Amino acid sequence: MAENPAASRHTVLRPLAEANHEPAAQTISTVIRILNAIMEPLTKRDWRYQDKVPQTGGVIFVPNHISNADPLAVGQFLAFSGRWPRFLAKASVFKIPIIGRIIAACGQIPVQRGSAQSKDALVAAAQAIDEGRALVIYPEGTITYDPDLWPMKGKTGTARLVFSTGCPVVPIGQWGAQELMPGRKPRFPKLFPRKTLQVAAGEEIPLDDLRARPVTAATLDEATTRIMDAITVLVAELRDVTAAAHRYDPRSDLRSGERR
Repeated sequence: MAENPAASRHTVLRPLAEANHEPAAQTISTVIRILNAIMEPLTKRDWRYQDKVPQTGGVIFVPNHISNADPLAVGQFLAFSGRWPRFLAKASVFKIPIIGRIIAACGQIPVQRGSAQSKDALVAAAQAIDEGRALVIYPEGTITYDPDLWPMKGKTGTARLVFSTGCPVVPIGQWGAQELMPGRKPRFPKLFPRKTLQVAAGEEIPLDDLRARPVTAATLDEATTRIMDAITVLVAELRDVTAAAHRYDPRSDLRSGERR
């Protein structure tokens, strides 16, 4: 994957001021430093291919989703790889006292799911990309329902935003956060023994041939498949196992009683 695999796979944790030169509001850099001070002694890190993280310009990072704790893992990885992460997050999170105000001040973008206001998030996301920001979007839309936590079939909203903005898309594979906070509901993390949070960035996903086509359902599906394929390759490397041959589709595979 990299020209120098040994060097590229080595976790680099330089001081934040040295690792990240992207302009940002004071709030997000302060929050990242506080989170790092908390997480560094409590977790181990296996960060790979930090050199794949574009250092400038609007970009969408697309990680797999396995835990309510994985935004912490992905966010720390990106911040210490040179970019301030801006997640599209459920609007309900912004209503939590204190926490909501903090994440809003950090430039995170609320998503009103299932309402006409959901389009506001896409407008805000497109504006952030135009301003050269780094967005983090979970293409699955929620924590995977795959019984073995492989990336499941993605939603096409991410691809639609990619085509409307023309920005690059970089896959993120991550593993380990599900041990820190297992299940679908937020809970107090299982801190001991120390968990290893593995995160890897991949090459920009090739979509130029699709950008030249009309944005049809077939084009969106093909782009989404490429996105999920790229993420799955990284997850398989981190897990050191072969990915499942069948990609879980909650619309057809989810049966009564299977939700965890």
